[in-house]
Amino acid sequence: MIDRTIEIGTKVADFELPTDDGAVFRLSTLAGTPVVLFFYPKDDTTGCTAEAQDFTRLAADFRSAGIAVLGISPDGIKKHQKFRAKHALDVRLAADEDHAVADRFGVWVEKSMYGRKYMGIERSTFLIDRRGRVAEAWRKVSVPGHADAVLAAARALQKA
Repeated sequence: MIDRTIEIGTKVADFELPTDDGAVFRLSTLAGTPVVLFFYPKDDTTGCTAEAQDFTRLAADFRSAGIAVLGISPDGIKKHQKFRAKHALDVRLAADEDHAVADRFGVWVEKSMYGRKYMGIERSTFLIDRRGRVAEAWRKVSVPGHADAVLAAARALQKA
């Protein structure tokens, strides 16, 4: 079921996606744990690399606060594995090759570049609370300082 109305307070339905570590990420396995989902367009591009590196820089802080972090893009597992190894990323990456999860979150959108229209990921991040509800949503993310803002919001959520 597609739910393009994901906003703050929305209960997130369970989903599963394959990850670069050979496992399967299931949201339901993290019930009771806050989760950060950052959707990004493509492995190994300038903005996406900077975003993944920023989340990697803060990975230990997220872990110590008890917050899981997952990057999601339409790229496949092998591409994720190369991307993660090349940049020594310390965040799990999930493959949403059929865009089902991105579509559910309303981040699989029509984009335009040099006059050409195409479908792709709108860089967005969602903070899901312990009850499985969206606590914060950042859409059309600008990368500089974003991971720090997400960590601050996640820490505030933990204290609430």
